Order: sequence, then C-alpha cells, then structure tokens
Amino acid sequence: MFGQTLLLLLLPAFALAQAGKLDTVLYGASYYHEYMPYERLDKDVELMRQAGITFIRLGESTWSSWEPREGQFEMAWMERILDRLHEAGIKVILGTPTYSIPPWLYRKHPEIVVTHLGPRPPLGGDRMAPTYPGYQPPGFYGPRQNMDLTHPLYRHYAERIIRRVMAHFRGHPAIIGYQVDNETHPNPVATHSVHAAFVNHLKARFGNIENLNRQWGLVFWSQLFGGWEEVPPRDGILNPGYKLEWERFQRQTVTDFLGWQARIVREYARPGQFVTHNWPGGLRTNVDQQLIARHLDYAAVNPYHHTQDRLDGQAIALSGDLARSLKNTNYLVTETNAQTIGWDSRTQFPPYDGQLRLCAFAHAASGADLVAYWHWHSLHYGQETYWKGVLSHDLEPNRAYREVSRIGKELRRVGPRIANFRRNNRVAILYSVDSHHGIQFMPFDDRVNYLSILNQFYSAFHSLNAGVDFVFPETEDLSAYKLIVVPPLYVADDKLLERLSGFVRNGGHLVVSLKSGFANEYSTVRWTKAPGPLREAAGFYYQEFSNLERPLALKGDPYKAGEQNRVSVWAEMLVPEKAEALAFYDHPFFGQYPALTRNRFGKGTLTYQGTVLSDELQRRVLAEVLALAELTSPDQSLPAAVRTRHGVSKAGRPMRYYLNFSGETQTVPYVYGPGEEVLTGKKVAKDGTLTLPPWDLAIIEEQP
Repeated sequence: MFGQTLLLLLLPAFALAQAGKLDTVLYGASYYHEYMPYERLDKDVELMRQAGITFIRLGESTWSSWEPREGQFEMAWMERILDRLHEAGIKVILGTPTYSIPPWLYRKHPEIVVTHLGPRPPLGGDRMAPTYPGYQPPGFYGPRQNMDLTHPLYRHYAERIIRRVMAHFRGHPAIIGYQVDNETHPNPVATHSVHAAFVNHLKARFGNIENLNRQWGLVFWSQLFGGWEEVPPRDGILNPGYKLEWERFQRQTVTDFLGWQARIVREYARPGQFVTHNWPGGLRTNVDQQLIARHLDYAAVNPYHHTQDRLDGQAIALSGDLARSLKNTNYLVTETNAQTIGWDSRTQFPPYDGQLRLCAFAHAASGADLVAYWHWHSLHYGQETYWKGVLSHDLEPNRAYREVSRIGKELRRVGPRIANFRRNNRVAILYSVDSHHGIQFMPFDDRVNYLSILNQFYSAFHSLNAGVDFVFPETEDLSAYKLIVVPPLYVADDKLLERLSGFVRNGGHLVVSLKSGFANEYSTVRWTKAPGPLREAAGFYYQEFSNLERPLALKGDPYKAGEQNRVSVWAEMLVPEKAEALAFYDHPFFGQYPALTRNRFGKGTLTYQGTVLSDELQRRVLAEVLALAELTSPDQSLPAAVRTRHGVSKAGRPMRYYLNFSGETQTVPYVYGPGEEVLTGKKVAKDGTLTLPPWDLAIIEEQP
C-alpha cells in the first residue's frame, strides 16, 4: 500500500523533459495479471525486468474488476500490481475502464447497449489479413464498445468509476500518464436521444430550417422540412447532405466523449503526467483524430501489420506519420504485434527472427517515443485467445521473449539518444474524412475510392523514400511544405480551396486528384464550372466526365511506365486554359482531352490528375514532381527493400535510419556527413557504404 499523502507531493520518478516530452524511448507491453490462470506477478515482473522492459499499460478493460457489483469498489488488487512494477522501476499508463461495461450495468440499464457484432466475414483475397465482424443494431451484451456514448446513464456510471480510480491512484509514483477509453468509435444508431441530439446539432450548424432545406436541396422529391420536428431519423435517408452531416455528428460524439473524459482525468493528474488516447492504426474515417488530439498531450496509436515475407514497413510508417501529424510532435505506440494476431486462428503468422527488432526501431524512426506490445502474455480464454503476446500460452520465455530482451537492452542504452527524433518533412498529404464519406455516398467505382487513391499516393512516396506528413482541412498554415498531394477533395468549402490556391501562388507545388473541388461543404455540387475555386490555379475547366469501361494507355508512354502505362475507371474531359497538357489518352474520342495537366500559377505549380493512374505510373508522376520541388535525394536510388527516415536527434544533429525490410543482405551508399552508428558505436565515413543484414537496420547520427 502506498502512502497517498506523501506521494501526492512527489513528481513521478520517471522524468519528463520540457514541453511534456519523454526523455527516453520507453519499451514494454500491456499487462493483465487479472487474466492469469495462477498467481505469478513476481515472476512476470522479474521476467520484464530481465528483458529491459521499462513500461507497462494497465487497467483499460477492468471495470468489472474495479466495480464487481454496483457501488462496490475494489482497488487493492491493482495497488499490488502498481507497487510491484514501481519496485522494479517500470513505468505505467493507467487506462480508464469505460470501453466495456460490467454485466450488472447491462442488467440494470440494457438501453445503454445499442449494437452487437454481426457475422464473421471470410478472409477474402489476402490470406494474411484478419477480418472482423462489424457492429450492427440492436444492442446485445457481449462485445466491447457497443454503448451509446451520449447516453446520460452510461455517462453517469462511467464518470463515477473514472473519478473513483483517479482519486485512488492519483498519487502512485509508477503512473506517468493516463489513457482515456480505448480505440473509441461511434455506434451510429438513431435512438430517440441520439436523434434529438442530432437535431440540436443541425440547429447549431444551419441556424434555421430554411437554410438546411436550401443547402441539402430538399425540394428534390418533395422533402422540404416545415420545422425541426419534421427531421426524420437517419435510417432510410438517401440525401447526401443529410448523410454527410450525420457522419460529422457521429464523429463529434466521439470527440466530445473523449474530451469529457480528458477533462475529468486532468482534475486529478499531477504535474508531469500526461493524457493520451489510442487509435487503431491506419486511416480512421469514423473519428476526427486531429480534433480529438487537441484534448490530449500525446496521440497514441495501435498499428498492426503484416509479418514474414509481407513485412515492408508501410503500415508502420503510415500510422506513425499520421499520429505524429496530429499534434506535430512525437507519439506513442501503445499496441503492436508481438507474435500472431487475429480473433481466430486463421491468420497466425509469427514474425521471423529479427522482425520484432526491426519494427521496434521503425516505430522510433517515425517518431514514436514509446513502443509497446499487445500484450505481455497470451490469453487462455476469450475472443482474443489467438492474439498472442510476448509470452505464449505456456507463459515461459520463448523466441519472441529473447528478441524482446535484446531490444529492451538496446533501448535502455540508446533510448535517451534516439528519443524526441524530429522529422522535418517537406511533403504532406491532405486527408479529408468528409471527402471520403462524400464519395462513398456517390461512388465512382466499386474498388477505387478516396482511401484507395490516398493509399496509392502514400505507397508511392514510401517506395521513393520521401518522408510524408499529413495535413487536414482545418490546417491553416501550409508554409512548412514544398509539396502537398490532394486525394479526391470532393467535399470542401471555398476557403480550403482558396488556401490551396494560395499555397501554389506562394511557391508551393500541388498535386490534385480527380473530383476535387466538385462539391461544397454540404456535399452539394457547385453550380460553377469544375473544378470550382481551383480553376484559376489549375488552369483548366471541365464540364463532362465519363467512367472508363476498360483501362486506357497514355499516348506515347510519356512516363516510360511500360506495361503499367495505363489509366482506368474515370476520365474528366479537361479543357486547358493556361495549363500544359502532360499526357493524353490513347483513344479515338478521349484522346482529345489531357489526362494530366500542369499549370504554373504565381510562384508554384498545380499538377492535376483527371483519371486513376496505375501504381507505377503514379510513382513516376510523383517522382517527377519531387524533382520539380527540388526534394529528390540519393534515397530514391536505394534498393527497393531499404527504407530511410531522416530527421534531427535530441542533440540537434542530423540522424538517419536505414531499415532493411527483406531477408537478404543489402549494401547501400552513405552520402551524408560523417557520423556514428548509434547501435554499434562504429564510425561511418561520408561517401562510404552500409551493410544491412536481413531484417536489420543502421542508425547514423552525424557528428560535429
């Protein structure tokens, strides 16, 4: 039992650097002693200590352990775990336990639960990609995260357990931060209370019913509302404006919920402790991550990825680049692969030797100052039996534990040196969740969509070793970047489009995709010539477009793409005014229209793609624009399996990661200033070479 009065006066033993930054890279896992089949706390903590573990995440799924019956609170079991971890020098993020409610609460208030899990989808074409059932109404007990986040009774009980936990553990010296909820998402069920809240959202958004009628075009099909009481529930709605605003409202419920939790936690948190929330990896279109991040000290992410021969680092990099961009600072990896993943045993692909180590440092190379596995030990029951932890089901040291031990010892030594690694990327991708939804409501293809084009852009930059940040429609200042790439910006207000035009006018280089500028912020098509407010900067207009029945070649193969010299799916019939035509369709009719254009506007350029490019063609177009923006380097000529990450170390010196995502040794030129390889201490000369063994890496810090 710890001394509450004394410890309230103490700062955490683990120091935080200025501006809330961690002073080393923490390394660890989530730990659930309450799940263990027998008592082994001391053994687990000793194994952690021997492995160099410095961090453990606790408590995010423990409501029924903390409050087994209504109003009966049990805290001693967690005190014991925290005390033992603190004794071993291991730091903790403690989670609020609100993402899974206890059975007594469901029995008393079943109306809190609004969804259940549907049938399990088949694996599909990718044998290594797990699939998971989706949430659907009505509400049944069993899954996690199937509650109505706006329900006042759920909020009442959630607030009570949060305050009880925070008040009890606020002084514990092991705790360096708090995680609010876990991978939170909306459950878009139009209950009576949710619909009423949505109508209030519409009142605030539109002001009066006449404005809503006008913006959504409800004169169509005789659907004009005579008053707010006539707004129907979401079920059955087809109007794109309604559906877009419903998605915004659903995302806002998550922002409000997590902001509400963060405010409660901050009432108890000590100086130096931080507040975070963890998202699943990748691009999340059901939440506004950049708005939620304003309530947090750190963004955290749970990036899971392919292993074995499919490990290429792209999922790690994309999740990290997005998480880092949310607050323009380093971030936390609170979950990632330890061994195998999945809600069943269909996708059990453990990593090869060396892959855990490569991935741990790949996270750090993207700006992660904490790397943790889900989880320490494999479970013997429950839905996630086959989502294996560092220890397998026998709970004994194994191959994964030995590699984790190597990583832990290395991070104990070099963590302070590589922490706070700062990326200074000059390339960004504009990420618009509204445009994703707007296109989903009015799709132009069954397989190609907003996210597929965004991911194609990202994959091209990844293969070109061009570092990328993300910017958002809310990002006001774009001046840090020389090149911004815009996936189909279907939904955008005039101010955003004017801001992008200003970016070009002031010397930036912009690459813009099809359908951009077509609809306004209400998903209503503009009544000016496309691409609307982008027209002057783009240097063309169009009035027609067509789906493409089959792929077309570009006339003359202008980008030397060979077999991949093809475009598909969609063609906008661009009419250049000032823009230069870069490529034409090889077709008797469409061939009169350019597929790609470039316009010099002010001090910069706008390159426009009025069609869907093949992967290789897209890569070559972006390589050309990188050169135009003077952002190329020798990294574009490295072997395909080698990924680089450049930035500045905590000491203010250039630091460079070279990551070999292959099972073969790679030899690469080193063309930068003389330095030291951080992991080995060996000196590296300018214009020398680096030898990267299979699934291995080098970290070079230039020396003065």
